Amino acid sequence: MSLSPREVFLRLVHGVAAGKSSELPNLYGEVTDVRHPMATPESEPLTSRRALREHFTVPPEARESLPKRSVVDVVVHETADPEVIVAEFAYEFTLPDDSTAKVPCVFVMRVRDGQIIESRDYIDPIRRYTARGDLDHLIASLRKGVS
Repeated sequence: MSLSPREVFLRLVHGVAAGKSSELPNLYGEVTDVRHPMATPESEPLTSRRALREHFTVPPEARESLPKRSVVDVVVHETADPEVIVAEFAYEFTLPDDSTAKVPCVFVMRVRDGQIIESRDYIDPIRRYTARGDLDHLIASLRKGVS
């Protein structure tokens, strides 16, 4: 029996938090439609498992500098369509001074036969860059869009 949409979602976000990037693409179908509507800078849709493998690949030097994170405040809403869920949650980053920063997220996912075939991932870009200590990158990308 295949995993439910809720189970797939939980494996995804906990896998992201744990840095299990090599396992994450297998949660998606060969053909997908994954979009990040709030991404800054804007990103192209991810339409294949191969594209997701590239998306989840983090160079070793970058992986070491990422703050530790966990998944908190999870609420999964079932919909009238058994393939679709709406999931609210936050990634909670532990910063170098041991304080924490939450990055709120909402994912709207379609899961068929235990694999994500469509997802809209809404992630607060300002809090994300701030929590990762990369606010300068966000500002530079915004400046590019203005020129």
